[in-house]
Amino acid sequence: MQPQSFLYQEADGVGTITLNRPERYNALTFEVYAELGAFFKHLSSRESCRVVVITGAGKAFCSGGDVEDIIGELFSRDSKGLLDFTRMTVDLIRAIRNCRKPVIGALNGTTCGAGAAIALACDFRIASTFAKCAFLFVKVGLSGADMGACFLLPRVVGLTKATELLMLGDFIDAQECERIGLYNKVLEPEKLMPHVHELAARLCKGPQHGLAVTKDMLNRAMGFDLETALEEEARVQAECMEHPDFRESYDAWVEKREPKFK
Repeated sequence: MQPQSFLYQEADGVGTITLNRPERYNALTFEVYAELGAFFKHLSSRESCRVVVITGAGKAFCSGGDVEDIIGELFSRDSKGLLDFTRMTVDLIRAIRNCRKPVIGALNGTTCGAGAAIALACDFRIASTFAKCAFLFVKVGLSGADMGACFLLPRVVGLTKATELLMLGDFIDAQECERIGLYNKVLEPEKLMPHVHELAARLCKGPQHGLAVTKDMLNRAMGFDLETALEEEARVQAECMEHPDFRESYDAWVEKREPKFK
């Protein structure tokens, strides 16, 4: 499955998606939305890919929906057509969160609108110093609660800061994003991809089953009470103890070598 609306490369277990409309700051079209969502679903079960990286070409990670190709066309749609579109956008977020592989957002530049929502859905956000960020939906007269932002952002940065970001829609610089916990790490541009590759390689060597279960539990635990969380963690951990990776970790420890997880 080779995408048509963005680039994809795979090497040593790491699949790299590159949004490739640098002349439009990697703005999203209807085609990119649909194909990107479908491709994340494909990667979730693609055995040769153990970690996913998503980044952008040029000066931006993603500037959101294309004003000419999307917003202009939306005015010709009826209510059902508009809902079809918004459901397609959230399906992309669902596909990223449900992907059973760790997803690293390599934020090489401006990250705003739908681009900020995509970054928020990633498991890791490693950013360039140029990766300013804005959830700017209110700036165009829409709700700041879009593409999962009202659910995910308060859980990442807290309700107070999330309210500010979603209601004002202002840009904040990469250093502020790191300070509030939105970005894991901010690096000079030339250090961004080497660090991302190092992180991806480390995750590739990890137990893929354990990582997938961890991501699934992080998703589901957002709706748990404490008792449910404790019971579910006990249940899935017991299941992991029956997986070959647990035995391999023990054997590697006994034999004083690095584990080789399948």
